[in-house]
Amino acid sequence: MTAMRRCLLLCSAFISLAAQAQYTGLYPDGIDVSRAKMPGERALPFQIQADPPSTPPPLGPVRCVAEYEPMDAIIIAWEGTTAQNNILAAMAKEFTSVDGNANVWVMVDTSGEQSLVDSQLQASGVNMSRVRYFIDTTDTIWCRDYGPRYVYQGNCRAIVKHTYNRNRPNDNLLSLFLGGALGQSVYQIPLIHGGGNYHLDALGRSWATRLTDNENPTKTESQIVALWKRYQNCQTTMTDPFSTTIDSTQHIDMWMQIVGDNTVVISDWPQEPGSAQDNICDTTAASMQALGYTVFRVPAFRSGGTHYTYTNIVICNGVAIVPSYTVGSYNAEALATWQAALPGKRVVQMNCQALVTSAGVVHCIVMHVPKFKGSNGAPLAYCAYPNGGEKFVPGQHVTVRWAADDDVAVTSVDVLLSTDGGANYSTVAGGIASTGSYDWTVPSVYSPACRIKVVAHDADTNGGEDVSDRAFAIVRGANGSGVGE
Repeated sequence: MTAMRRCLLLCSAFISLAAQAQYTGLYPDGIDVSRAKMPGERALPFQIQADPPSTPPPLGPVRCVAEYEPMDAIIIAWEGTTAQNNILAAMAKEFTSVDGNANVWVMVDTSGEQSLVDSQLQASGVNMSRVRYFIDTTDTIWCRDYGPRYVYQGNCRAIVKHTYNRNRPNDNLLSLFLGGALGQSVYQIPLIHGGGNYHLDALGRSWATRLTDNENPTKTESQIVALWKRYQNCQTTMTDPFSTTIDSTQHIDMWMQIVGDNTVVISDWPQEPGSAQDNICDTTAASMQALGYTVFRVPAFRSGGTHYTYTNIVICNGVAIVPSYTVGSYNAEALATWQAALPGKRVVQMNCQALVTSAGVVHCIVMHVPKFKGSNGAPLAYCAYPNGGEKFVPGQHVTVRWAADDDVAVTSVDVLLSTDGGANYSTVAGGIASTGSYDWTVPSVYSPACRIKVVAHDADTNGGEDVSDRAFAIVRGANGSGVGE
């Protein structure tokens, strides 16, 4: 077991014990849990660590995936009230439609719950051939904030996991669960935040509010931006957040949505011109327009203590789901704006009154899973380290690192070594779990022409492999490199 894997498992075990001792019964099924902090959460003795756990960042070519790019699946967590579940079912119907062209991954707490959910989805007209269930306990419906952030490492999908900024320990473990279930690498970025406070385009530009600064007091803003660059290969622009009296989440997805390489939709405040939130939106709109973005504006308003937003939408391939509300008079205007901003997509307006009063809308209750880049159902592998040019000595401990991916799941990985430039290979480790790393003790052989091969397998006995790009050396002496360990 690698040091990286031990770190993740120990952190998981700690949080799980805390959940058993302090959180039992806090999030029963069927209740409305706000996306913002609940009063009970603030009183809990267990607190999120000031310095959250981390793993080394991904090596090699890394690209974070924008939500308007091709998607394989949408993740939802079956939590919340009956009215909120009805919205999940209606969304699942759209995602699995011809235009949505995606699978829906449903997180359910138990097999019994799965049976109930299955009946509701069938009754709602969901294409059930595109539904995949995962039995894993979650606390809340708001999986945008705690779910996996996907990147491509090479051509393999990999997960970047942050520490959820709520005392909701089961939610916080979802990325680790999915990584293990799918055989995908999980990289834990040492940041506390919520995933809804992060938007990006496909060109490596991203935005977040300075809520993240407040959530990570031991780090400077430049350090936070540098971490997103190291783990997700995005250059992040920070904006001021709304006051918590306006929006209790302070998340950027409550007033901005990037919908194309150079297209963004940003809130406007016709009832409160010149307000702090209106100025934040206007300033961001002007700065993004100066960068070459086409900027669309949609109205936002407050009523009865609730922030009503029309930017909190979900794009899934050829369909977009946008909210409507039973209060206010902007539904038609918002729909027309979204139709203009998303030509060629089918825009579906959905009543979200049951969500918005809990400080979130449709974007907040989904997470995107990008397209698998393989073909013919065969897994993909990416050998990240050693990848050429390194020098090691016999007996040295080296962490072999890889990413693997499959259209269903990677079930095992083989690690092999060649000392003759790739002509022949011997097994270093066979049939191991696809954790993304393996502690290898360098053997007593000497060669300037060594390569590592990683072979990924799936349940259908398909295989996919990748080899070090260039040769590395096993040499005599004590000057081996330790890069990547």
